[in-house]
Amino acid sequence: MNEQKSIEEFALAYLPSLEDYLRIPTISAQNKGIRKTVDWVKQVFKDLNADTVEEWTDQGGNPVVFAELKGNSNQTVLFYNHYDVQPPEPLAEWRTEPFEPTVVDGKLIARGVADDKGELMYRLTALRWLKDHGGFPVNIKFFIEGGEEVGSPHVGDYVKAHRDRLTADACIWETGGKNEADHFQVIAGLKGIVSFDLHVKTADADIHSSLAAYIDNAAWRLVRALSSLTDDKHRVLVDGFYDGIEPLDEASENAIADMDFDGDKIKKTYGLKRPFTSDDPKRAVVTAPTITINGLSAGYEGEGVKTIIPKEAKAKLDCRLLPGQDPKEIAQLIQAQLDKNGFSDVQLHYNLGEDAFHSDLNDTHLQLAKSVAEQVYGAGKVRFVPMMPGGGPAKFFVDALHLPVILIGVNYAGSGPHAPNENIRLHDYQQGVAYLIQLLRAYAQPKAQ
Repeated sequence: MNEQKSIEEFALAYLPSLEDYLRIPTISAQNKGIRKTVDWVKQVFKDLNADTVEEWTDQGGNPVVFAELKGNSNQTVLFYNHYDVQPPEPLAEWRTEPFEPTVVDGKLIARGVADDKGELMYRLTALRWLKDHGGFPVNIKFFIEGGEEVGSPHVGDYVKAHRDRLTADACIWETGGKNEADHFQVIAGLKGIVSFDLHVKTADADIHSSLAAYIDNAAWRLVRALSSLTDDKHRVLVDGFYDGIEPLDEASENAIADMDFDGDKIKKTYGLKRPFTSDDPKRAVVTAPTITINGLSAGYEGEGVKTIIPKEAKAKLDCRLLPGQDPKEIAQLIQAQLDKNGFSDVQLHYNLGEDAFHSDLNDTHLQLAKSVAEQVYGAGKVRFVPMMPGGGPAKFFVDALHLPVILIGVNYAGSGPHAPNENIRLHDYQQGVAYLIQLLRAYAQPKAQ
């Protein structure tokens, strides 16, 4: 039996010992399951005989678990993960119990299995195998937070306060995996995000709709304000919105050209009923900032009929941003644009923001990540991605620690993070364990320095 096959068989056999992690409803938005989850994470590192297992609480928020394991070389790899997950609702759309890991047709289904508990599990599996087969090739550190799903409000403070403890040669971030063409992706960055609410109030109470002939309607007011922010091509019409965006370098441009994009498969995966909003969606997913209405609420939304003029209306929105766009500045520009467009009564409330970043695709650690991936997943079946459309607090690590950040994982295009029936494929999990073991071995070599 070759080593990769042996590792993959071990990964599948070891998986049940970690599944209790998925059974804990660690919902940071509802402050549920935090203590139990922190204890589980700490214990699993103690079982690996980690040299250091600490719980950091000095900067507030949910605890950070820091673990350190000494390796057989002078290279150090820092892993980032988060232990909190999204709420499981809508429950009626789940085919299995969301917090009872269940295998169906070769897929492990559970809330958080793709984002991000399963990512930590496959990394722990790789460590367990390495521990029993000669030890760790490199020094390993883990930073595992519990507030990512509510915007990682304290991560920047923790990174700054513990900068000396987090020093490393490279950081391997959470998430990643295979695209819609089933090609493995080595991702070098994340888009930024700003999340905000809009609110408008036009009266002190809801009013009978028979008076709509002369009384304004908060719902219409908000809808018109929202539509003033984009054109019919979905380009953002906010003055200064695109200013300062950093141009991509040649390596990133080449990577975008080589990226896969199967439009028909994407439409089928999500059951899309409308055409794409971009003429070049492959490029747009990396290079286009966005403004998105996440939800709208106004007036009566229950069963039956209630004919009213709503007194107020609310909307939740986010923008996905590029390097060079500051989240707080973008929020200010949007409020200024609403004022300019005649909607100064529509007020913006800032929720959270995270900066975009991308690592240099020519960095040795990224190049090694791609070359090792080609050995495990097959030549021609690996793609560089300059930035994925999701967000995260990685820029804090880049700025404070000055290291390349690499996103690799065991998801696939149908994993459905944040959605009902979130899942990963068992074979991807097994391959991911084998790949990570080989990658850590490669980082231990002098060429990684």
